Amino acid sequence: MSVKHPIISVTGSSGAGTTSVKMTFEQIFRRENVNAVYVEGDAFHRYDRAEMKRVMAEEAARGNNNFSHFGPDANLLEELEGVFRSYAENGQGRTRLYMHDREMAERYGYPEGTFSPWEAFPADSDLLFYEGLHGASIIGDIDIPRWADLRVGVVPVLNLEWIQKIHRDRQTRGYSTEAVMDTILRRMPDYVHYICPQFTETDINFQRVPTVDTSNPFVARWIPTPDESMVVIRFKSPRGIDFAYLTSMLKDSFMSRANSIVIPGSKLDLAMQLILTPMIMQLMDRKRRAL
Repeated sequence: MSVKHPIISVTGSSGAGTTSVKMTFEQIFRRENVNAVYVEGDAFHRYDRAEMKRVMAEEAARGNNNFSHFGPDANLLEELEGVFRSYAENGQGRTRLYMHDREMAERYGYPEGTFSPWEAFPADSDLLFYEGLHGASIIGDIDIPRWADLRVGVVPVLNLEWIQKIHRDRQTRGYSTEAVMDTILRRMPDYVHYICPQFTETDINFQRVPTVDTSNPFVARWIPTPDESMVVIRFKSPRGIDFAYLTSMLKDSFMSRANSIVIPGSKLDLAMQLILTPMIMQLMDRKRRAL
């Protein structure tokens, strides 16, 4: 953690909806004139797409059918913690971009499925914003969340997460349902051991819960809409959270536990604005006073 160089870390698995949460943060940063430097978790994958396929085949030949991006061996987690540490200490660091699709590859001029070169952060950023798989990972000597000032988890219930991933991978990446199912099964051990434990380290979790039948996510023809969902917002420490204000501002919301509020899915963006804006401004006020 750092007063002068704050870090916000958003973590969630593939298909969880972290990209939508990132867009809400971007709106807050723009409105409040916060100059953020962005780090994507995919930038710290160890292998590009072709290399990953090769390594997965080698691991499968050794009897390991569960090698995945969710696990530490497929990622540069020491380097990621190093970037967090460097930024917290002096506001410096570096990152790169992973070319997810053809559109992104054409925009940046690198082949699809590869990385751009590493580049240093600009010198005048206000804070670091991370969004990816391992923003709160503690694995062996690696302790990434210790450097983050605000840790946010994005955690749909499992069947909904699978539905979102299946639809995204089929529509934007051209995968078949069977191929996505194979990916989900391959990742499951790493999901249990390395993704789930992070959500005990986060300060706030946003968990979307569908109110329609998602019992077989592999045949669902559409993703449940926000109006067909509720969102459970859990605070690790409820001290200082004005729940009375939040329930009054968020129509049809209610407290389910002393540290949790349940809201209609359509109110998620508003809830994030109400909850996160004061927290971000508090980080910025601390930074300004320290400087």
